[in-house]
Amino acid sequence: MKNIIVLFLLFAIQQQVYGQQIANANISFTFVARDVDGTIDGFSSTSTVDWDTPENSVIEGTVLSETIKTGNFLRDWSLRGSKYFNADEHPKISFKSTTVKRENNALLVNGNLTLKGITKPITIRFTKNGKKLLGSTTLFSSDFDITILKKGRESNKVRVQFNLELQ
Repeated sequence: MKNIIVLFLLFAIQQQVYGQQIANANISFTFVARDVDGTIDGFSSTSTVDWDTPENSVIEGTVLSETIKTGNFLRDWSLRGSKYFNADEHPKISFKSTTVKRENNALLVNGNLTLKGITKPITIRFTKNGKKLLGSTTLFSSDFDITILKKGRESNKVRVQFNLELQ
């Protein structure tokens, strides 16, 4: 019984000192120019979120390129191919924060997104809703050598939504 109490106390202290871990994520996106919605899965993370002291937070994770889904089998197959995501050569999309800071009731997470072997800085804005962090960012697929439309950078705008479940 004494060992169980000690383990419980250690776990409670760890949660207070280090914050919360991300247990699961739902990540969705919209390719704006074509109004195409989709999801990407295969999430794994070693993140620690400290809402009270955000600068102590580290938000990082990966998803699997081969899991991209838009509701159209042929489009998904094409997106996974070498012309776009090249999932065979670049199976993971990864993000790692460089800074985390509070802005009003939100966390601004600056970090590096690596997609198709190309790393670019992005900012994700998160709000807390109970045991969830809800976030969003905008990126341009052409910045990562994924040009869907050849009408310039703006025509390749993608809005990404994150629903991260904290434990």
